Amino acid sequence: MSFKEYKTHVEMGDTVILYLNIKNIHAITVSEEVKNKKGNMVPNIFQTVYGALKVKDLIGMKYGSQVQMTRGWAFALHPTPELWTLTLPHRTQILYTPDISMVLTQLELRPGSVVCEAGTGSGSLSHAILRTIAPTGHLHTFDFHEQRSRLAAEEFSAHGLGDYVTARHRDVCGEGFDLDSVADAVFLDLPRPYDAVPFAKQALKKSGTVLFSLLGGLNGKLR
Repeated sequence: MSFKEYKTHVEMGDTVILYLNIKNIHAITVSEEVKNKKGNMVPNIFQTVYGALKVKDLIGMKYGSQVQMTRGWAFALHPTPELWTLTLPHRTQILYTPDISMVLTQLELRPGSVVCEAGTGSGSLSHAILRTIAPTGHLHTFDFHEQRSRLAAEEFSAHGLGDYVTARHRDVCGEGFDLDSVADAVFLDLPRPYDAVPFAKQALKKSGTVLFSLLGGLNGKLR
């Protein structure tokens, strides 16, 4: 999977970022067939403003190459958290790269860090955290919305990140994290983050840890 590590050429199952122009960027999964609205398998042909692309033709192509379509061309880019943020399906409002950079810095993350995130949302921040803590760290990410949690888990698995993340459907404000003294950092993106603070304290290691929240009156970092 292309999110797990950098590679030079496109393979079956990869997520490829198709860059047409600054306002027209798409994430596509490389497969020969896709399921249509009627549930039937049909050839995977991606339609763009520059014409159609037979997605299977990307296989074997070098990342960064120009892709010829019926009425123009695009570039096949290797996926990164930044590009995923620009193309991901929005299930919630998301954080973008400038704010994500600030959060990662404030959380003092590094390879090997164990992180708790609430809530998962659309997974924009999650992908950046996973790149930062890989290959030996782990992300525990929680969302109170069952479908959001399930879809995020499916994306992590499809991107080859499943070994580094545990996605759970859970209301951490009422039920806690179900973790004890394991996390180096906790990030809260919740309407009422202060309700989760006692549970965050339980999840954090006893020293050298960081709790950070963006919203709900707990704006800043606690050590």
